[in-house]
Amino acid sequence: MLFGKEHVERYQETDGEVGHDWQGTVTLLLTTTGRRTGKEHTTPLIYQPEGDAYLVVASKGGADDHPLWYANLQANPEVKVQVKGDKFAARARTATPDEKPALWRKMTAVWPAYDEYQEKTTRDIPVVVLERA
Repeated sequence: MLFGKEHVERYQETDGEVGHDWQGTVTLLLTTTGRRTGKEHTTPLIYQPEGDAYLVVASKGGADDHPLWYANLQANPEVKVQVKGDKFAARARTATPDEKPALWRKMTAVWPAYDEYQEKTTRDIPVVVLERA
């Protein structure tokens, strides 16, 4: 099973032939710019398409704080995305309260554990919309 840095490397080396399909779902690579360091950080995330955009969830397994990649995109929403061999610039935004219920259901349909993660924390777990630049 791929995870972390190895997942990113194999995905990049194979244009997602290895790493896109993961544990019964699909992943993309999200590259954010570090809010303190200015360095790029790439994270594999479960996704679902939503029209021309892509959805990801800032769950961090139900931890009480947001994942670092989410904090980075809050500071700088200009990101890079790779879905299989498709690499593009995008702008990230947090789903609005009106949008979130339907988008959350879409994401929990492919990764039901998101509901468990939400139960573990008082933090409202964000759904992030990645829109092509």
